[in-house]
Amino acid sequence: MITTDCKHDERWLELTVTALKLDGCAVVWNVLDQSLIEETRAALYRVQQRIRENVGEERLHAAGELGVLRLMLAYDPHFIRLLELPEVLAVVDAYVADTAILHLQNGLVLPPVPQGERADVFQTRFHRDFPRILGGAVMSVNTFFAIDEFTEENGATLLVPGTHQREPGPSDAYLHERAEPGICPAGSMIVFDSTLIHAAGQNHSDRDRSAINQQFTHSYVKQQIDYVRALGDDFVEQQAPRTQQLLGWYTRVVTSLDEYYRPPDARLYRSGQG
Repeated sequence: MITTDCKHDERWLELTVTALKLDGCAVVWNVLDQSLIEETRAALYRVQQRIRENVGEERLHAAGELGVLRLMLAYDPHFIRLLELPEVLAVVDAYVADTAILHLQNGLVLPPVPQGERADVFQTRFHRDFPRILGGAVMSVNTFFAIDEFTEENGATLLVPGTHQREPGPSDAYLHERAEPGICPAGSMIVFDSTLIHAAGQNHSDRDRSAINQQFTHSYVKQQIDYVRALGDDFVEQQAPRTQQLLGWYTRVVTSLDEYYRPPDARLYRSGQG
């Protein structure tokens, strides 16, 4: 799995996109500085507490997830900053399209499990984040941030290079044999084609392992959460135009003829969005 450094290698984007095409994944170091790492980690725990209070532990447990934080922007606007990073936008533009939208932005706080035990939930099983292979067409990319250092001990994400854009997928035995842990320092960005088969590792350290997963798709693919409706017009209109686009502001579905017959500059679904 190729590793580049966006602060010290001017070819990082070229190398990353080439690796995405050939291997389906790459690691980019030094995307987040130390200040942003620390602010993001603190924001993750604030949001985790608020989600627990709002949703309830029983419903979260019933969902069969482990430390997944959804719709974080509704609880803390800090996470807009991860949508504005030039490195993220460069990868999305080069690999998917400059009209791509945010499919999901999830926080991940993977708790430790005792040695000899395994957490068995969806994210620890091998899977694809975009499960459809469409004749090799690139539909989606993930930018996955290590907020804590990723090590084998703390459950670094397992990636199986070369399993993207392939159907059917290989056997479980092959996946377990060929999976590579995405070992990298905090502040790194693991980038992968969303059809790549991967899984969360098992955290056998003595502390949480935190991360942020962002997935971007073509604008005509439905988002996991309707971010515009969930966050509200006032929130979205406060953002930069590119961030508005990523949230889905330019690809809204009309709900009346009045909205349908608006002039071009006022339409909810703008032309040229892919």
